[in-house]
Amino acid sequence: MIETPSLVDQYCHGVLRTELGLGTFEAHLARTEAPPAAGTTFFDTQTGFAVRRWCPPLLGLEPHCSPARYLARRRELGVLESGRRLLRGSGITTYLVDTGLPGDLTGPGEMASTGDARAHEVVRLELLAEQVADTSGTVEAFLANLAESVHGAAASAVAFTSVAGVRHGLALAPEPPGPGEVRGAAGRWLAGRRVGGPLTDPVLLRHLLWNAIASGLPLQLHAGLGDPGQRIDRTDPVLLTDFARATSGLGTDLVLLHGYPYQRHAAHLAGAFPHVYADLGAALVRTGARSAAVLAEILELAPFGKLLFSSGARGLPELHVIGASLFREALARVLGTWVADGAWSPADAQRVAALIAAGNARRVYGLE
Repeated sequence: MIETPSLVDQYCHGVLRTELGLGTFEAHLARTEAPPAAGTTFFDTQTGFAVRRWCPPLLGLEPHCSPARYLARRRELGVLESGRRLLRGSGITTYLVDTGLPGDLTGPGEMASTGDARAHEVVRLELLAEQVADTSGTVEAFLANLAESVHGAAASAVAFTSVAGVRHGLALAPEPPGPGEVRGAAGRWLAGRRVGGPLTDPVLLRHLLWNAIASGLPLQLHAGLGDPGQRIDRTDPVLLTDFARATSGLGTDLVLLHGYPYQRHAAHLAGAFPHVYADLGAALVRTGARSAAVLAEILELAPFGKLLFSSGARGLPELHVIGASLFREALARVLGTWVADGAWSPADAQRVAALIAAGNARRVYGLE
């Protein structure tokens, strides 16, 4: 029996504070802003089936109950109590929370209190730059304030995260841009930007990445499938090879997030570079009942000390639950098979499981 009593969720978001109806809840099951096709439902996905399998028992219902019955029970308990039961039932003991998404989401403190766990902040670089731009009147002020803000954030956060790959693609020039190039890009961006406008300029995105590298904190990079409308080929983690090579030996770890469906590429990079790690989150949540097969593919290539569990959850506490449950089930199935076949000893399987579940994250993020 492979046990993972402690889980460090190394990348997630907060949960919604508001009550949800069927349509609103369902919209959060899929990583899309579009509604389901007429006559269909997002509950009929691997993620939806996983929610119906793992979450109802935590609210006092039988597994696989109907969506309507489940949501009725959720409303009966209330958003606070249902969230408390779900997060505490997930078995996650530490949350690393990306606070960069809009919406009425709980922060690290509330996640810790509700889940009876520890929580730490992961700072999103692009949001930090956008907030600085909102309050900086000149290019010189913006660049000075940005450097100060990154330095200040590094004092309290456990990591930085970047969505440069989602906004522009991962095929960015690997070297840091020069000062003149940065000033020119900042001037153009600030001149054409409205308050709250998103940062998409590739020069400034690179400048942000290298500012984060200089801080020494781990840097999480979004790869794999992006948001709707993004070109999938530009988010293949293999495009980060030059950046990984350029940052090798500088003392900053890179964590590749959401590598699916390029999980083999992410696993390969984790094996090729000592400072590159691969996240398991979205790959397992998206594939549900097939998650063991996906996990086995990752374990074929990546060193076991370079893999990190996460739920990748946002909005729904149910996503934290299924992220943890699918991970435990997939890991037990894969490693248990290898033990049964005589390829691994039980002690080695248990040791590797503990590394991936929590030990690797504690080492990378300095959580001890």
